[in-house]
Amino acid sequence: MTTDTGEATMRKEIPAAQAGDEPAGPSRAERLSALAQQHGALVTLVIAMLTASLSFDTFLTGDNLENMALSSAFLAVVALGMTFVIVTGGIDLSVGSLFALGGVLAAWGSQYGTAVALLLPLVVCGLVGLVNGLLIARSGLAPFIVTLASMLGARGVLLALTDEGSRTYLVDKSAYFTKLGQSSLLGVGVPVWITLGLFVLGAVVLRRTRFGQYVYAVGGNEDAAALMGAPVARTKVAVYTVSGVCAGLAGALNAAWLLSGVTILGSGMELEAISAVVIGGTLLTGGFGFISGSLVGVALLKVIQNVINQIGSLDSAYQQVVSGAFLAVVVVAQTWLGRRRRVL
Repeated sequence: MTTDTGEATMRKEIPAAQAGDEPAGPSRAERLSALAQQHGALVTLVIAMLTASLSFDTFLTGDNLENMALSSAFLAVVALGMTFVIVTGGIDLSVGSLFALGGVLAAWGSQYGTAVALLLPLVVCGLVGLVNGLLIARSGLAPFIVTLASMLGARGVLLALTDEGSRTYLVDKSAYFTKLGQSSLLGVGVPVWITLGLFVLGAVVLRRTRFGQYVYAVGGNEDAAALMGAPVARTKVAVYTVSGVCAGLAGALNAAWLLSGVTILGSGMELEAISAVVIGGTLLTGGFGFISGSLVGVALLKVIQNVINQIGSLDSAYQQVVSGAFLAVVVVAQTWLGRRRRVL
């Protein structure tokens, strides 16, 4: 009975004149809209870098590019985990606090060796992400509320560990752990190489594995994904756990770079990560997104910030104004392109 009813429903949705035809491929306009969503941020990044290089002599210098790459690496790792969450149609507001917590835990754990310095933030932040996922997937709570509570809770734990921020844990310069943040390979910092490796791995997982298919399916239509047999709850739990682990890892790498666990870091990072992911072409509604796009989004935000710093007469407040305005333009463009594709 269920099969017959489903087939009857499908027949009603297919026009009679087209029931026996092969499905038509995407039109030229549809392909252009898809390309604009996928590669629009990359084109904008290239234009921004060309404009900056022509306007400022110091923009394309090795030191400036290295500083931008290093400062981008930590945000990019956070944005990587956020991409998985947003593709499922969720949101994670706890990553900024977990980033700061991961840095403090790594700095404290570095006195017991590199393994503790790395595993402690990964385990703790991963557990927070796991709890987020369980509450969202199993209890049906709103991601915004759950992760907001985790953000406040993680920040409270951070303040408790550091005596309200008055204690700063330092990393011994002779510790092997510092090589993860201070060393370079082929003239490029190790954190940048780690970030690139993680993005390659993330792209393979999202585009080439069954888990990645489940992530897209859950974000596209959760009910349909469940009917197809996709493990919706497990997928949600997994992506929030991944997001927590990525935030903890980014914090640990940052601690190795700064040689300390700084409590004031991470404030507003969740908004930066969300902005980078959305600018990179991932839809906030879920079901559509690219790992590479998030990396481009991070790079574009950092280029904008660097250009404002190069100008010199503008303070940091303008970075937020420009980034917010740019994000608004991207969201409007995504909405328009999405509607155009549905119409076509």
